[in-house]
This record gives sequence, C-alpha cells and structure tokens, in this order.
Amino acid sequence: MNEVRIALRNVGHIDPMSIDEYIQAGGYEALKKARKMDRGGLIETIEETSRLRGRGGAAFPTGKKWSSAYKNDSEVKYIVCNADEGEPGTYKDRVIMEGDPHTVIEGILIGAYAVGAKECFIYVRGEYENSIKLLRNAVKQAEEKGLCGDTVIKVVSGAGAYVCGEGTAIVNSLEGVRGEPRLKPPSMAVAGLHKKPTIVNNVETFAVIPEIITKGADWFGAIGSEKYPGTKLMCMSGDVENKVCVEVPTNATLRDVVEGFGGGVANGKKLKAIQLGGSSCGFVTPDQLDTPIDFDSIRAIGASLGSGAVYVIDESRNIVDILAEIAKFYRHESCGKCSPCREGTMRIAEILEKFAAGEGSKADIELIESMSGYMQKSCFCPLGQSATTAFISALKLFPEDFDAKLRKEA
Repeated sequence: MNEVRIALRNVGHIDPMSIDEYIQAGGYEALKKARKMDRGGLIETIEETSRLRGRGGAAFPTGKKWSSAYKNDSEVKYIVCNADEGEPGTYKDRVIMEGDPHTVIEGILIGAYAVGAKECFIYVRGEYENSIKLLRNAVKQAEEKGLCGDTVIKVVSGAGAYVCGEGTAIVNSLEGVRGEPRLKPPSMAVAGLHKKPTIVNNVETFAVIPEIITKGADWFGAIGSEKYPGTKLMCMSGDVENKVCVEVPTNATLRDVVEGFGGGVANGKKLKAIQLGGSSCGFVTPDQLDTPIDFDSIRAIGASLGSGAVYVIDESRNIVDILAEIAKFYRHESCGKCSPCREGTMRIAEILEKFAAGEGSKADIELIESMSGYMQKSCFCPLGQSATTAFISALKLFPEDFDAKLRKEA
C-alpha cells in the first residue's frame, strides 16, 4: 500500500512561505476554475460527484452543508475553518498548515465563492504559533496578488480550550464570549456566527477541495471506499516504531497504517490495542487490524475514525493507567457549562487515579458505569457525552487490567 497524497501533495516539495512556489505547483488554478462555474453546479460537484465527507470526525457530507448555506437568502454568510486541533495524539492539521498553508486558503476561497460568503475565519489553536504565522503570511500574499477578491480571511488565535474544537464553541469564541457549546438546532448553516449562515469545515477538508476541482470530482470519487471516498490523514503515536502522519486511500486497512507505515509496535513487543480517533474514542484490538479506515467500516466494529489519531499500545501497558490520564485531561478541559460534565469528569478522574494507584474496587467500576450512562444522556455537548467512551470500551475489552488494579484486601 502506497500513500496517495492529496492534502499533503505539496508538503516537503514547496516552501510554505512562498506563494510563487505554490502557484508554480498549480496552485490557485482550481480557484480560477471554480469561479467560472455556476455556484449550484460547483456545490453539486462536491456533493454528488466527489461525495466528499468532512474530515473532522463527524463525516458529514461537505456539499450538503454547503448547499444549506447557499440556498439561504441571507445577505451575510460566513466560512469558518476549524483549525483548533486539540485532540491528544492528533497533529495532521498542523502538518498541512505548516507544510502547505496556501492549499487551505485556496479551499476556503472556493467554499466562500460557492456559498456566497464574504468573510472567512481560520480559528487556529493558540499553541500553534508557527501555523498562525504561516497562515497569516499566506493570506497576505494571496491578497497582494488579488486572489481573494472582495473576500476577507482572518486568522484567529484560539485560547487553548479543547471544547473550542466544537463548531458552536468556536463561533462563541469568535464573537468574543466564553468558549462554550450552543444548543442545536438551529444548525450552523442556518444560524451560526452572529446568527448568520455559517459553514464550519476542518483543515483537511478544505485542503483537498482544490485538487477535487483541478482533477475532477470523478477522479476523487474513485479513490478509496465508495461511501467515504478519497484519502484520510492518520497520525501515529504511542508504542509504534515510526511516529508519522500519512495520507492513505480510505480502503487502506489499519494493518496497512500501523504495520506498513508505522513499522509495527516498537521494541519488538506485541500489539495490545489501538485507541483510534482520539481520547474520546474506544479501543481497537489486534484481531480488527484488517478493517478498512473508511468511516462506516470503522463504525461497524464499534470504533470511531474521529480525528485520525492512531495511538498504539503495546502488551506491557495497563489500560487503566492510560484511562487515568484521559480522565485527568477531560477534568481539566470541561468548560463547566453543565453540571453532569463539570462534576462527572471530576469524580471519574478521582476514581481512576485511585484505580491507577492500585486502590480501586468493584464498586468504583459500577459507579463509573452508572455515571457514564448518565453523562452520555445528559451532558450538553460531545465532550461530556464521550468523556467515558474509552473507559466503557476498555472495561469490555480488558477486564483483566481492572482486576490487576483492584485493592488487595488484607
């Protein structure tokens, strides 16, 4: 299995500070082509022919989202690029932004033309200082060459809150208020930023748009899985030989990714599990390595593709220790808006810290199971709803790890 580079096509081949090198590589030709197309036809190309689905985790059809905003008769519309990459183990967006920022800018400008937006925002995680610098330079260069037209793109630095990776929380932050999620409906395409139609797409999604326009939606639609065509960026970390970000067709398997590109488990050890998609997702076991990485196939085995994070765990690890760190992360990142999340993440972190220290009890397990069910049903946003997903998955797959951490009775 070889890489198929679309979002990463220029990374390592051009100077990310140079718009001229991007143009020499064919950059902004897709924008020129798109602006000659009928807006409705352009969106239909993305929706019906390419069948592009969002690469931010939810896999919502990109063209369908754009179509909703396009059909809205509001005079003011916005585009927001979600570059708030806060999921532990995920760094694919940073690789794109720091290797080829202009492909993101071009994708945003194509989207802005399609839906009729005149103001666009790139909301970047505050810790990504180099990404912010490169994107601002790219926007300035595109403006100087007249490529933006009357469309304004602003690069905004986030405040480091994990919850601002969620679309409505980004919009709140952009409006200058506390970064907390909003209740939906209405959808963002109906009432988003300043209560106007707003399209929020991920960096990876925007990065592939220019190539879809340049090479054709049929070309893109023929790559990888039929229902989730194209490529997916996968970021490997943990107990893997090669900690790399790769772009592979969506019919590649987890085995292709971990063993082929990752070089397998480090130090000659055996694979115990993979946490796929990020800390809010469950675990995949070695017998599931031949699952294709398309969204639907991964969901069919009870896992999630999520942000494309691939956290490899070897046989020497006790999953409970990993869960304790995840719980600590969610306790810190809860925005506190709703009490089930605010109090639940705190209590679960306390219990798992006790477990990791070898002081757990079966009553503690039952308590977290009960709290998990309550949080999934009552937390306001996905942060709290999925904060215990890894725990429930690990309890099902690795009960012996919990047994090993039970308090030894005198």
